[in-house]
Amino acid sequence: MMPPRGAAGSCRRRRLAPLNEDNGRFLLLAALIAAYLSAGATVFSALESPSEAAAQLRWNRTLHNFSRIFNISLPELRAFLRSYEAAMAAGIRVDALRPRWDFPGAFYFVGTVVSTIGFGMTTPATVAGKVFLIVYGLFGCAGTILFFNLFLERIISLLAFIMKACHERQLRRSGLLPPNFRRGPAVSGVGSLVGWKPSVYHVMLILGIFAITLSCCASAMYTAVEGWNYIDSLYYCFVTFSTIGFGDLVSSQNAAYQNQGLYRFGNFIFILMGVCCIYSLFNVISIVIKQVLNWVLKKFECRCCPKCHKSSARLGRRNAITPGARLRRHNISMDADGQYDSDTEGRRLSGEMISMRELTASNKVSLAILQKQLSETANGYPRNVCINTRQNGFSAGVGALAIMNNRLAETSDSR
Repeated sequence: MMPPRGAAGSCRRRRLAPLNEDNGRFLLLAALIAAYLSAGATVFSALESPSEAAAQLRWNRTLHNFSRIFNISLPELRAFLRSYEAAMAAGIRVDALRPRWDFPGAFYFVGTVVSTIGFGMTTPATVAGKVFLIVYGLFGCAGTILFFNLFLERIISLLAFIMKACHERQLRRSGLLPPNFRRGPAVSGVGSLVGWKPSVYHVMLILGIFAITLSCCASAMYTAVEGWNYIDSLYYCFVTFSTIGFGDLVSSQNAAYQNQGLYRFGNFIFILMGVCCIYSLFNVISIVIKQVLNWVLKKFECRCCPKCHKSSARLGRRNAITPGARLRRHNISMDADGQYDSDTEGRRLSGEMISMRELTASNKVSLAILQKQLSETANGYPRNVCINTRQNGFSAGVGALAIMNNRLAETSDSR
């Protein structure tokens, strides 16, 4: 029995739509981020708006009382306060603070620049300083991002090594591995360890526990040395480690501390380790978010005509070129030497002219090869990434996702 004409037309329109899976995932994520921002704005507005209104009311009352008691006009008083705000922007405070632009203060400043924290308590005031900051930050931020990616690669490899050793010990205790088993060529004969990779959820749990432990230890130090309460210290740790950097709380700003050298060294170590750990945790969480997006996209797939799905998996349009389909049929891995002219191949197979949209789709294979070559150049060694990894919704890519690609169970076919 043939499906209804309306349902078949709907399926056909959906199949011919130019919105592929990657674009659908991008648009869905953009919509979710917009909704997330709207929800966050609503919550913060409800929480902070009454406090802001009350503070503004108290400030206006204090200003009028000061003007009346000391017989100073409000315009003169406001001009004086604007001068004080300009002095604060230059780093001058009423309380005794350490110099902002001596070598330790300047080193602290450039650290907040290249790490993209940007507290804002110290900013260049001269034209030469602002111009130098643009050039300095361009290369400094790029180098620091590379450092974060290399740290991510090593922490993922370390966690994978430790978790694989624990998994091997568990298999040995359960009797699935011989007692004298050693890593090496014999691993190919043990099916339980072939292609084993750690789960992204386990890595996320370990990084989360480490980040919480690090934040709690750093908060204890800030509470004792800076005099903040513990909640403010935890808040400062998250704002700093995540490189948000509001600047309302900034450590190591007083003129003198007890054991000042030791405190500044501990502050540097905590910030460095915290930023690297939170960066790694954010990237692992992004893998989980991408899995959720893939699950949502699968729920949106057309299910009104199963026969169309079965036929489209085998046939498709008569003169269309489907990137990866020919490779998947013959199980050919994506190598740099395996480039082929999609346009010529498509014309030979169909004997017809192809459209610009089909030519663009066919060039995705060349784009994937280019991404693979860039990843190999950045990491210094070739990766055997098969084109079938796109079946999981995790393409090779470049950057942090490329580092985690095929290193976690949820981003690899060999699960």
